[in-house]
Amino acid sequence: MADFGDSGLDAFRAEARDWLEANFPASLRKDLAALEAMVMSPEPPKGDFALWKERMGAKGWGVPTWPAQYGGGGLSREQARVLQQEMAAIGAVNPIVGMGVSMFGPTLLEYGTEAQKQKYIPDIVHGRIRWCQGFSEPGAGSDLASLQTRAEDKGDHFLVNGQKIWTSGAQWADMIFCLVRTDTTKKHEGISFVVFSMRQPGVEARPIRLIAGNSPFCETFITDVKVPKDDLIGPLNGGWSVAKRLLQHERSGMDGARRGPAQKVILGQVAKRYVGEDDQGRLADPDLRTRIVMNEMDQAALQATVRRAAQEAKGNSGPSATTSIMKNANMKIAQDRAELTLEFMGHQGLGWEGQDFAAAELSAVRGWLSGKAGSIYGGSNEVQNNIISKRILGLPDLTQSR
Repeated sequence: MADFGDSGLDAFRAEARDWLEANFPASLRKDLAALEAMVMSPEPPKGDFALWKERMGAKGWGVPTWPAQYGGGGLSREQARVLQQEMAAIGAVNPIVGMGVSMFGPTLLEYGTEAQKQKYIPDIVHGRIRWCQGFSEPGAGSDLASLQTRAEDKGDHFLVNGQKIWTSGAQWADMIFCLVRTDTTKKHEGISFVVFSMRQPGVEARPIRLIAGNSPFCETFITDVKVPKDDLIGPLNGGWSVAKRLLQHERSGMDGARRGPAQKVILGQVAKRYVGEDDQGRLADPDLRTRIVMNEMDQAALQATVRRAAQEAKGNSGPSATTSIMKNANMKIAQDRAELTLEFMGHQGLGWEGQDFAAAELSAVRGWLSGKAGSIYGGSNEVQNNIISKRILGLPDLTQSR
């Protein structure tokens, strides 16, 4: 990749446009919603989508700002933004996604040894390995530091036993990054961060069926699993610091900035199909029209804030506590949007199955139900509010002053 510098973005834009035109299969440009469904599907990629994923992985543009020495794109943030613009213009969607990209990879680049980076980052860059997260436990949710999954020192390896809960995508994952207790005499300072294979004996994932009818989360049972000490990420008993950094990366992915083009639908346009128009071509219900416009304004304001925060963070090494604000704001906007969608659909927004409902209507109902979990996963709203009050506003911890 040529180094175009800050003044050479036009040259890079031309290169990106030419590469995308030559490498993004024409067959994938027909149906953007179908393409995004392929990206999110747990099934192995096939046909032209598999080819697109292979090409993006080889180019490193699935993780455009990651170091080129590990297979990443090696682009500046400005170049990555240009690439995103050119992909949107041609209807292309990044096929390299998942927890390896959004959470574990950035954390490993900061905390991992050179050997660990060489071992794990290339597979993430190419989208060859699916990762899951082993943090929460049945007795350690909001108070994550009370986790009890044990990792006993056995010389050259740890022997891990315990149970995790709400393990997203565990039934499809190849690897897990996991918090374990390596010192029972301390709370936060007794936790370590390890990785291991989900395909080995002693690891069992049981899908949990949710109210929306799907099973994106699992119970994960870990019995006498051997973890080589080379797969300890960060220092022994220093896993809490690594985990906090990873959670910042996770929340930065919940700010709505990565919404695909197919999701950027103007609610008012869809609502007209159900409610109708007035004599000026506006949505016929003025109250509903106002609330939809307010939601769109909130979304636009959030996106502007996300972009400004990204600019202000240029000199920092990664996301900050402000990701807690973005996460809470985005989840509230998304939940309000889902409520508005069901409202203007009327009785068509009450379907669960059957030929009387369009696919988009059934998807809206299930999406509305699934979206309720957004206030909990990645750290509940209450946890984020505590982070905001302490680390951003500098407010006193009242629980400690009593």
